[in-house]
Amino acid sequence: MAGQSGENVKQQVQRQFSQVARNYRESRVHAGGADLDAMLAALAPDTSLRALDAGCGAGHCALAFAGRVGQMVACDFSGSMLAQARSLAAERGVAELQFLLADVEKLPFSSGSFDLIVSRYSAHHWPQPAQALAAFRRLLPVGGTVLLSDIMASEAYAQDSFLQTIELLRDPTHVRDYRISEWQRMFAAAGFYSELLLRHDLRLHFATWTQRMATPRAQASCIKALFASAPTEIQRSFHLPSRIDGDDFSFTIPGAVLRATVRAC
Repeated sequence: MAGQSGENVKQQVQRQFSQVARNYRESRVHAGGADLDAMLAALAPDTSLRALDAGCGAGHCALAFAGRVGQMVACDFSGSMLAQARSLAAERGVAELQFLLADVEKLPFSSGSFDLIVSRYSAHHWPQPAQALAAFRRLLPVGGTVLLSDIMASEAYAQDSFLQTIELLRDPTHVRDYRISEWQRMFAAAGFYSELLLRHDLRLHFATWTQRMATPRAQASCIKALFASAPTEIQRSFHLPSRIDGDDFSFTIPGAVLRATVRAC
């Protein structure tokens, strides 16, 4: 995020998500989807696995994996989000899930503590993603796995710029939606081999999307104005309606799931 240090971004994350944490617990987008299905399909159930959800948010991904591994630790930088995750786990009767307030870039675990790290819709908030991946590498053995799902920017510069703009207008804690190629380079630099498991379009309802983050009305209006005046190529890539009138319309943004495996030295 231009003009802000990583620590400032993290402080803003804590403030922002303390206000909207319950919205993420109730979000259908976060509760499930093709990306979460792909993450689960990429891993056979194995009760010997020790797993970490890095940036667990309201806990949907951690809960989905909890019954498929032997140990699941869910960590997040926002205490309010962790409170929602704990509440959701209690509601579902999942007692074996552990929770920890922690920064994904400074994970407080000893080397080799986990076999699997998952992260879903969190990485676009990380000020230093390469630092997070280095932390993941320290925590995993050779052959250990990272499953990462997030919004992914287009390789086309105009679409990339447009996506970052609407994301930042909606959410002041947004850092960047990285491109698939950027993630692959970062994984390689951190000592992983990575592969693309799924590329998908995430369908979003504008009113729900902005209300979930409590986006101020002025910023929401700016996003709609950008949608309405966007070039035809942008309108097509985001599957925008031909006419935007009010907040009751939907659009898509690109997402992907990557699997990264620790390489032997």
